[in-house]
Amino acid sequence: MALPDPTKHQDWEIAAAAEKDMKTVYELGEILGLEKEELLPYGHYYGKVDFNMAMNRLKDEPDGKYIDVTAITPTPLGEGKSTTTMGLIQGMGKRNLRVTGAIRQPSGGPTMNIKGSAAGGGLAQCIPLTPFSLGLTGDINAIMNAHNLGMVALTSRMQHEFNYGDKFLAKRGLKRLNMDPNNVEFGWIMDFCAQALRNIIIGIGGKKDGFMMNSKFGIAVSSEIMAILAVSKSLADVRERMGKIVVAYSKWGQKPITTEDLDVAGAMTAWMVEAFNPNLLQTLEGQPVFVHAGPFANIAIGQSSIVADRIGLKLGDYHVTESGFGADIGFEKFWNLKCRFSGLKPHCAVLVATIRALKSHGGGPPVPPGKPMDPEYVKEHVDWVEEGCKNLVHHINTVKKAGINPVVCINAFHTDTDDEIAAVRRISEEAGARCALSRHWEQGGEGALELADAVKDACEEENDFKFLYDLDTPVEKRIELIAREVYGADGVSYTPEAAAKLKRFAEDPDTKNLGMCMVKTHLSLSHDPNLKCTPKGWTLPVRDILTYKGAGFLVPVAGTISLMPGTSSDPAYRRIDVDTETGKVTGLF
Repeated sequence: MALPDPTKHQDWEIAAAAEKDMKTVYELGEILGLEKEELLPYGHYYGKVDFNMAMNRLKDEPDGKYIDVTAITPTPLGEGKSTTTMGLIQGMGKRNLRVTGAIRQPSGGPTMNIKGSAAGGGLAQCIPLTPFSLGLTGDINAIMNAHNLGMVALTSRMQHEFNYGDKFLAKRGLKRLNMDPNNVEFGWIMDFCAQALRNIIIGIGGKKDGFMMNSKFGIAVSSEIMAILAVSKSLADVRERMGKIVVAYSKWGQKPITTEDLDVAGAMTAWMVEAFNPNLLQTLEGQPVFVHAGPFANIAIGQSSIVADRIGLKLGDYHVTESGFGADIGFEKFWNLKCRFSGLKPHCAVLVATIRALKSHGGGPPVPPGKPMDPEYVKEHVDWVEEGCKNLVHHINTVKKAGINPVVCINAFHTDTDDEIAAVRRISEEAGARCALSRHWEQGGEGALELADAVKDACEEENDFKFLYDLDTPVEKRIELIAREVYGADGVSYTPEAAAKLKRFAEDPDTKNLGMCMVKTHLSLSHDPNLKCTPKGWTLPVRDILTYKGAGFLVPVAGTISLMPGTSSDPAYRRIDVDTETGKVTGLF
């Protein structure tokens, strides 16, 4: 069926039209070559795949070509990685290639705020849109319950230890952990952008109301448990990692207190049994897409899951996976964390660029979130584009440092001019990257054929994949390598608190071999969102370093970024509603 014109209709209207002809989950399974019993339907059109059952059958099948989609430094509006991922899958489908994809599940925070649900857009979307955007099969809810159960166990134990004697504890088979209330690593999570909950006080009241102390909320997808879901390779791996989560430190000797010490790791894992299995949805054109793990590569690992990629590689000749935000954070974590944990080696990385973002980096007016674009962005400014391409070349070089073949995708807007597009092509090719113009937003798979061909060609070339750092490299040196080689910083500075933690890590054999999951703004190569293009003469300020022993990495936090984003003054929820006659949700994007 013909779909609505994306220049005249909103994303939810296009999705609603496409959903009338959706394939059932069993038809998707048939396309993939899955057995019926390997599918776990949630209604008719989407569901989960029993990972263990499917992988046991497919373990000896060869893997397809592995493709990562990342981007240049975006504007606050995003530059269309998910849209491009959907478009590339649809374009490869038009070429009759056997292709699978994996994208991240949206968070309720951006869905109800300014960025939308990241289902793609125009004629390159993941459907059904409403369940995709509003909880899907409950994975994020499971993560919230597992995480907050750990916090319940922590606060309950603190109350009992501080308010009752050793006899009380011994009677219940407990030993005193002596947790330091001023050195608690864990907090609470929820899946909305709620700046009012960043810093809170809990336990207000009497002796029976808990132990009074400072606490905090983060957004759900920043939870270490989301990271564990992203990097685990089996349910046994989930369980082992869950028990290593550090929730606090002891008063004396700074001994880490884990969820295993609290006897809660098994119960936390119980919430994750169903969530471990990848979700199966489809593009507007009916290609299968796995949806698993969460977004926010600026404050989390921000990758689709290893298990989704592993099964996608077994079922497709090409598998397209998505990393969050720009190549400085999303691709860097794909490169040095996800690929290290999975053992998978990518064949190609797609760098998504828009003329809009290049103009922003090249001297264009500010692009404030939630406000109309300045009219200058629809006028031709080749000089802005050429200057902004310095940011693009920086990211091309980052991908090349990993030994991976880069393909620049110009995610086209109908306002882009031929001369602006020609400038991006010329500069990309001079920097050693293929460049393809793609009109998937406006034309679907048919508009992504040039991109599909470029990616296919890049996958056929040899590459020399290598990590930026070895795990035996000292922690401080690894942070500096990322800051200098990926961000372009002159060096790194540390607050006294971060410096003290660095010293402790150097003496702790358990933390010496952890990877680095950097936290910084996605709106700049630097820590400062106002510094565009390729900032020079700056130092990365690390204010804290969190310990995610379960996930397997340390989390250096740079600049003023928070693990709990804020909701804007004009959020998306103002335009979302329900048709009470049909039950259809309107206004999602």
